[in-house]
Amino acid sequence: MNFKKTRVILHKQITNFIQYLKVERHYAINTQQAYKRDLEKLLVFTHKKSLSQWSNLTSEHLNLFVMELRHQDISARTIRRNLSSIRGFLTYLVNHEQLSDNCAIHLQSPKIDQNLPNILNYDNILLMLKPRSNTWLELRDVAMIEVMYSCGLRVSELVALNVNDVDLNQGFLRVVGKGAKVRHTPVGKAAQQAISRCLFDHSNHVLFVNRKQQRVSVRAVQNIVKKRALKAGIKVNVYPHMLRHAAATHFLQSSHDLRSTQEFLGHSSIKSTQVYTHLDFLELSKVYDQCHPRAKKS
Repeated sequence: MNFKKTRVILHKQITNFIQYLKVERHYAINTQQAYKRDLEKLLVFTHKKSLSQWSNLTSEHLNLFVMELRHQDISARTIRRNLSSIRGFLTYLVNHEQLSDNCAIHLQSPKIDQNLPNILNYDNILLMLKPRSNTWLELRDVAMIEVMYSCGLRVSELVALNVNDVDLNQGFLRVVGKGAKVRHTPVGKAAQQAISRCLFDHSNHVLFVNRKQQRVSVRAVQNIVKKRALKAGIKVNVYPHMLRHAAATHFLQSSHDLRSTQEFLGHSSIKSTQVYTHLDFLELSKVYDQCHPRAKKS
């Protein structure tokens, strides 16, 4: 069966469901139309993912679908309604023996009052990364921001880095995350260059140090990020975790691969994600090189 025919079948099942809401459930016309709009969005998504039947749809797909809606600045209330429509539709298919399992049934909806984090766009990040001098402190600050963004690090992970955690030849960092969990994170060319400049004439075993040659503190990094954003003319209050969030957002938007994004960030799971498949470092490096905007030389 070709893909065009499968799309017709998927659309027909949605049409049958809307008719069921009208005839058997006696839903109002506005409610029927809302269901139809929500499910047509899902249909477009399944087309992009080359899903030929509803049984190919997984909770992981739906998590990615929700993330795409969030990145389009769609409100939490609207996303909740979308998920409600999808649950209702898949339940209908299960009840009519057209589907064996409803993968949306346990999917967590965003809270209505949940404020989504501000996302730094790539142009803003480039402004923050622009060196203003060749002083050691300036090179250090640029390197810290580059590493947080390019590698998606938490600020606590950044300040804990030692020189021997960096392997510029192989292109990765050894990162100690939450719960002392160790991961090896790919380092793009831009971050490698920033680290190399920072390490010139560097004798300390700690990677990022202050004027007293002591490990830089979390508070210091927070202040540095905030000040650089202000100098760059960025209007919102910028804090280090926004760089990690931007890294995740840009990585996911390019790769459309939730599992790779989980591994990149060092998450054992992402909230609202039930399916997790471990990727080895070589596979993650390949996805990173293809997808992160700071992976390659410009």
